[in-house]
Amino acid sequence: MFLSVFDMFKIGIGPSSSHTMGPMVAAARFLDALRASPFSPVGVKASLHGSLAFTGVGHATDRAVILGLAGFRPDTYDAELAEAALARAHENGVVEPEGFEPLSLDPSRDVVFDYGPPLPGHANGLKLMAIDGQGDVIFAETYYSVGGGFVLTADELAAGKDTDDSPPVPYPFKSGAEMLSMAAREGKTIADLKRSNEQSRLTRTELESGISGLWDTMSACIDRGIETRGTLPGGLGVKRRAADIHAALEAERGLNLTAPHTINDWIGVYAMAVNEENAAGGQIVTAPTNGAAGVLPATLKYWLDHVPGASRDGIEDFLLTAAAIGGLIKHNASISGAECGCQAEVGSASAMAAAGLCAVMGGTPEQVENAAEIALEHHLGMTCDPVKGLVQVPCIERNGLGAIKAVSAASLALRGDGTHFVPLDAAIETMRQTGDDMSSKYKETSLGGLAVNVPNC
Repeated sequence: MFLSVFDMFKIGIGPSSSHTMGPMVAAARFLDALRASPFSPVGVKASLHGSLAFTGVGHATDRAVILGLAGFRPDTYDAELAEAALARAHENGVVEPEGFEPLSLDPSRDVVFDYGPPLPGHANGLKLMAIDGQGDVIFAETYYSVGGGFVLTADELAAGKDTDDSPPVPYPFKSGAEMLSMAAREGKTIADLKRSNEQSRLTRTELESGISGLWDTMSACIDRGIETRGTLPGGLGVKRRAADIHAALEAERGLNLTAPHTINDWIGVYAMAVNEENAAGGQIVTAPTNGAAGVLPATLKYWLDHVPGASRDGIEDFLLTAAAIGGLIKHNASISGAECGCQAEVGSASAMAAAGLCAVMGGTPEQVENAAEIALEHHLGMTCDPVKGLVQVPCIERNGLGAIKAVSAASLALRGDGTHFVPLDAAIETMRQTGDDMSSKYKETSLGGLAVNVPNC
């Protein structure tokens, strides 16, 4: 199995990797397929199913599909141009993707939220259609947004095509046990194994530059979040808190007025800053998803800014280690809240961050695996129940607590010698089974949990 660090960490937009980025990617793929077809459409339509229907408005799924069909992609997204294209669609009922004459698309009629049973392949399904002048469908495709911005057609999902199918990498591992065995046999760290695999596809310069760019984007997101005040969009009236909390923490520096546990406030505010930006539709890095995007950057910034001896030289090892753990979770379970609840999002992110932190603090591969297991184990069973379908409550605070758990998990692992009772593989399999058993009410549909037990308007 090979999943690149640049697949696990993708630069995109908020508020959701599976409900915003994924549908936009699906629409872009649909346009590419349509360009390669012999058909000459005059219009396009979409229907959203399962979780994409139930929480689609709060996650801006309809907006993402419209913009995707207008030719926008998450990695090259221009907010100003997007707003203009969206306004044209609503005012004139057309989208204008490159390579086509203007295509009819009436957002109120041609983007349908289907609240019936989900499509058979995945909880996040959408159908995209091209029509002729008679209104008949001449080209159609079904896509599934399977978490973290990953998108598969129905045929690809049925064929199990969810990983790279190019030539083998030097160090392939499909489980934590294989990873540890390989590291011991080769005398390498987990980051070393992942680095060698990446460099079988990329040059050293490309890898260094790409990872540096990922952290720069994450760091810039934190900076925007701790500087921006106001109310988040969506109707809940949630006020941004990161800026005020950060200002208070800065004012307390050096005054000997704070308790030692205040470090948790620093960790939490970094994560909240990211997820407030995400909720506002800002630029984000999936880590491994948008809904869990604050955990890993917060943990890494904690290390860089608060741990003696930390430096940017360790960022690559941190992110490579985290990506290796994330790949195991995605391959053997899920990183999708619509599949397994928030244990698959914040739980996975916390495991990845714990592993990365343990690695850069000198942990052995065994200690790194232990750190990931501790963090994941203590998110098992966590539901995904966003109030009003928005990635705000409880998601923003939940990222703060996920980062704090990651730091604690890494610290506990470093206090031991790497031997422990529950293997990471067992925790991952337990998460998968728990997700399978979990009611759909608690898997990003906003039909249960906090979503129905607190006022949402």
